[in-house]
This record gives sequence, C-alpha cells and structure tokens, in this order.
Amino acid sequence: MVEKYNIFEKTIVDKKDEQFFEIFRDDKIKIEKIVSNGQKSPENFWYEQDKSEYILLLSGCAILQFEDCEVELKKGDCINIDAFQKHRVKFTSQDEPTIWFAVFY
Repeated sequence: MVEKYNIFEKTIVDKKDEQFFEIFRDDKIKIEKIVSNGQKSPENFWYEQDKSEYILLLSGCAILQFEDCEVELKKGDCINIDAFQKHRVKFTSQDEPTIWFAVFY
C-alpha cells in the first residue's frame, strides 16, 4: 500500500517546544519535519552530529551559525551540513512557523 503524507499537516504553533515528526527511517537515512516557533539553540550549545544533514526550509526563516560564519535561510533555501560540522540554530521566525525538512544520511 502506498501512503501519502502532507508535509504541512500537523504544523503546531508552540512557543515553548519545537515539534519533531519522523517521516521515514531505515538503516541509512532518517527524514524529519521540524517545526520551530522562535526556538533557537541554547547559548554555547553546538550540534556536532555523526551524520550529514541536508535541510530544505519550507516556511519561515532561520539563521544557522557555524564556527566561522552565519547562514540566513528563507523559504526554499537548502543547505548541506557535513557530519561532525559544528553548528547551532541562532534564530527562527517568531511570527510564523519555521518548517524544516531534514534528511540525515
């Protein structure tokens, strides 16, 4: 049976917590929808993941901070983050949901 999924369903506006929705997972790939509503990484916190992450921003805007630069993302922007590359979320939209489509591989 073929299952259909609408990426914009279950978009919850929650100013306290980010929402994580696992869309697909196997032994090599994980695909998530992440909904942020003004959330950002805690001060002095850095992600340093053991998998690469490809991100497509579906709505809202965000700023990702890396050790040597910052990248502003708006609707439709894509970025690939290599495994073990230190990064953090510096900003997400506060007036609309920021919806991330993230592929971990």
